[in-house]
Amino acid sequence: MSCRCGAPARGGVVCDVVGAIRLCSRSACRNSAVATLTYVYADSTAVLGPLATYAEPHCYDLCEQHADSLTVPRGWEVMRLAMPATPAGPGPDDLLALANAVREAASRPAAAEPAKGQRTLHPALEAPAPAEGARRGHLRVLREPS
Repeated sequence: MSCRCGAPARGGVVCDVVGAIRLCSRSACRNSAVATLTYVYADSTAVLGPLATYAEPHCYDLCEQHADSLTVPRGWEVMRLAMPATPAGPGPDDLLALANAVREAASRPAAAEPAKGQRTLHPALEAPAPAEGARRGHLRVLREPS
């Protein structure tokens, strides 16, 4: 068995051409998601559109088969947003951001690793200045024991 990029799938690992795979939310479906379904209960509307950038807890990712065969309860309306013909690849901004992150990581001096069993020194944390009239939260800054 091989994935869309032509590489053989090994040990049940699913491969995809672009980024991490999100699978269809339908039970027992192992296909890659291509669309996101969102319900607007106040308007009795189901909105089916392109795959969302991030997986949201109240949205459902659907594969092409389940997106095409979507049915909704009687009285509900389905809004089908335009789906891109091909999945969007990384754009120039994404590639520049990646290159900048790599340059930044490479320019940092390597931290010397402590010897085994030796404690590392952490910078001291300063307590925030109390704001006048502000309610104190339930979290506190604790100093490292000396």
